[in-house]
Amino acid sequence: MNAIETRALTKTYGDFTLGPLDLTLPSGCIMGLVGENGAGKTTAIRLLLGLTKPDGGAATVLGAPAGPDMRAVKQDIGVVLDDVGYPAGLTATQMGKVLAAAYEHWDMPLYERYLHDMHVPTDKKFSTLSRGNKMKLGIAGALSHRAKLLILDEPTGGLDPVVRDEVVDIFSDFTRDPACSILISSHIVSDLEKLCDYIAFLHKGKLLLCEEKDRLLEEYGILQCDRNTLDALDPRTVLGKRLTPYSAEALIRRDAAPAGTQLKPVTIEELFVLLVKEDLQ
Repeated sequence: MNAIETRALTKTYGDFTLGPLDLTLPSGCIMGLVGENGAGKTTAIRLLLGLTKPDGGAATVLGAPAGPDMRAVKQDIGVVLDDVGYPAGLTATQMGKVLAAAYEHWDMPLYERYLHDMHVPTDKKFSTLSRGNKMKLGIAGALSHRAKLLILDEPTGGLDPVVRDEVVDIFSDFTRDPACSILISSHIVSDLEKLCDYIAFLHKGKLLLCEEKDRLLEEYGILQCDRNTLDALDPRTVLGKRLTPYSAEALIRRDAAPAGTQLKPVTIEELFVLLVKEDLQ
């Protein structure tokens, strides 16, 4: 069973349309949603959680149709949204008691261990915590009820690099169980490159590319050349380009590279930037 599947999923708000969105997240894997602010990442997550009704298409989460009737399957989903959303007046200790009443498989010792390891104050009201500590508290809550799927919207936002690295390690450990999966959106592409098995690129509501991360890095490269060489390439092989008055860089498939040329390895961040630049031109 796949953890998440969407088929032709669409949602329109005014002049913005997300989709059609076709994604498949296999069990035991991590998929990163990459996109600039306003690309549709949060809308996609809200559709998967049944918080927003789609205008077209369908989605399943842990085998159940996404929508208002997915209450039972939510026991198996851990969620951290960008604003976390815990009650302002509760402390981390009090929040643990609330979550214990909400989740059948709540593990209080595990929750307390996460709070300790991430140095989250347990006696301060949620409203007084820093953004980083709010996010860490949300992560502790999402990880402490034996979820099979984590859905995370910018979970490393507001964390310093050391803590961010620790949190990324925690997420990696979570998916060592082949029944556990993660969908994570982030603008910190280096985190996704380190963490994810699959990468999906969203831009202005459209899915530019969705593929296994390792395959993306193997199949694409950057050709550094002059303008004449770039102009001679088959336009269908150029996914994106960056031009200066004196040189050019082209994102191309390795199997389309001119004979005898060497391609520079591409990073996930470069891949996204060049795809978006091509769309804007």
